[in-house]
Formats: sequence, structure tokens, C-alpha cells
Amino acid sequence: MAKPVKPSGKTSAKTLTKTLTKTSTKTPGQRSTKSVDVADSYAVRLMQHLVVPTFVIDPKRRVVIWNRACERLTGLAASEVIGTNRHWQGFYETRRPCLADLVALDRPEQLPEFYSEYAARGHNGLGFSAENWCTMPKLGNQLYLAIDAGPIHDEAGHLIAVVETLRDLTDQKRAEMALKELATKDGLTGLSNRRSFDQMLMSEWARAHRTQKPLALLFVDVDHFKLFNDHHGHQIGDECLRAVASVVSRHAVRPLDLASRYGGEEFALILPDLDCDSACVVAEEIRGAVLALRIAHGAAGAGDHVTLSVGVASHIPGAVDGGPDRLLGAADEALYVAKRLGRNRVICAERVLAEFASLGREAAAVPAPSRRKTA
Repeated sequence: MAKPVKPSGKTSAKTLTKTLTKTSTKTPGQRSTKSVDVADSYAVRLMQHLVVPTFVIDPKRRVVIWNRACERLTGLAASEVIGTNRHWQGFYETRRPCLADLVALDRPEQLPEFYSEYAARGHNGLGFSAENWCTMPKLGNQLYLAIDAGPIHDEAGHLIAVVETLRDLTDQKRAEMALKELATKDGLTGLSNRRSFDQMLMSEWARAHRTQKPLALLFVDVDHFKLFNDHHGHQIGDECLRAVASVVSRHAVRPLDLASRYGGEEFALILPDLDCDSACVVAEEIRGAVLALRIAHGAAGAGDHVTLSVGVASHIPGAVDGGPDRLLGAADEALYVAKRLGRNRVICAERVLAEFASLGREAAAVPAPSRRKTA
């Protein structure tokens, strides 16, 4: 826990009061310099005792006020920053501008570089708003802060100070992140849910159309899962699904790969920039890894251990492709064929006819499954 810090109120009040008074000029009908001095001094002292964490910098970006609430928020004493440019040390481990600095420099174009959420309320006058995670080096924790910074000008329009106020939104942000995760994750397996899958597939389809690179899709189905549930019970069935999900998830290794639970005992894996052959290699690794788990099945009509059937498709979107339904349908058909050919195998959509021909069957004897549609 950080030690209590001693505010340096008198020094900061005197500094800013002097700055403000120096810029005040008496004209007919205006207050006297003395009344301006008293008002400014009162305003500065009021700022120091605000419950809202607040600091003020001058045009040279030196701190002139670091109020008590700001000391409590950051663990950084006013005496450590007054008269310096070291206010960043209250929020970050390495030197970078705070929002007040960007206002003082009038650089709204740099907001995206430093803040995930931001708004410029007006060029040359009204200041900026932003939100981001701060490391809080003195306290050793992370806080999500909402920040407002606005300029103070004299009567001639010259900048004399910038005021920055801060609000701790950490609890709200973490709650928001938890809700977002709940909305996008499958409760049983922890994989992405169907909604996330649909959104990611549309996004990657659009990207593949722009880049003219292939987009691969795997449909992974647990063989004879209804028999497994009937034989072992739903609790063991859930454990089986979690084990399969763990294997599928381990093969979503790149930033844009997405493993999801598509529904029931079926999983889907989006693999951008992979052709069918490369995607089949991944599918075989998944099938082999689940087989290596040797999860006992033993139900009548099934094998000794849990196995997977996998349908694989890959496609480069063309001008006539309105959406990913063609890719979904191809992967679905490949999975259907894998089931018809005896399960525990990987079938690529590009080689469906060849697989049947190799077994001496007529391709026409296989009825096409109903094609899946995106949500």
C-alpha cells in the first residue's frame, strides 16, 4: 500500500494565482486587480479540494496544481510533480504525453496514437476526452480512467493553463468486459459461441474478398455423441465436449483463427489464408489428438473410443459470391460425406467425388445435405 502523501497546496495555489493575476488587465467597468486576485485564489483552492482528481499544467506543460484527490488516485505527491513535466509518472511506466499535454500542444491528430477511446470536442478551444488503461506505477495496479482535458485562455485568447480531470471507471469497465465475454463465449466449453462465429465468418469473408486469399472452414463433429450421452450420462457427455473443445482450441493458433462451438456436439474452426490441403493437415491433427485422448465410448453401435468426423472447405471469394453460404455449404457437405463413409475421418470438399470413386460408389447416390446459412 502506498504511503499517505502530503499535498503541497500553498505552493501550487500561489503559482497559478500569480499566473492568472499576471494576465488580468483592468478596463473600465471591470473588477479591480485585487478582486481578480482574490477570486482566482479562491478558484485555485477550490480546485485543490475537489473530490474529482484534477491537475493543471501551464503552457510549457509544467504542473501548477496536483490536487489531493489526484494524489490519492495516483499515489504521487504534489511535491514530486509541481513545477515539473513529470505528471506522466502518475499514470505510465514510460514517458508519454497525457491528455492535457495534447491539449496544450493542440494535437488532436495524436489522440488515436495514445488512446483507445477518444473525442476532440473542438479544435483550438474546447479540449479533448479520452479513456484508457493506466498502469499507475506508484500504486502497482491498473486502472481504467476516463479523462477530460480543457484549456483556459486569457481575455486575449492566449493559453494560460490546461485542466485535466480523471474518473476511475475500472469496475464498470471490468463488468462491461465480463458481460461482453458472456455474450460471445459458449458457457460449457469456453469457446466462441455461434453468434461470434457468424460475425467473424462475415468479417473474414469480406477480408478474403479484398485480399483474394483463401478462407478455410472446418466443421468438426463428435461421432455417435447421442449414443455416448445415453450410455455415459450428460455429465460425462459434457466432460467429453470440453475435452474436444480444448483440442480444437489449441489449433486456433494465429490471431485471426477462431474456434467455436457451432451447436450441440459440433465445432467450427475458421482458418484465414489457408487452402484446402493446409486446412486438411490441421483437421487431421485435431482428429488424431482427440483419438489419442482415448476417451472411452463403448456404446452399442459405436467404437471403443470417441472419434471425430471433419468436413473441410476453402474458397477465395469471387465477384459472384454474395456471402459465405457457399463455403458453409461445402464444409457441411464434406462433413456429411465423412459420416456416410464410416466416420472417424477428414473429408475435403474439393475431393468429395474422388473419395466416393475410390470406394467404387456413385457420387449421385449421396443426397446433398441442407446447406447452412449464416445468422
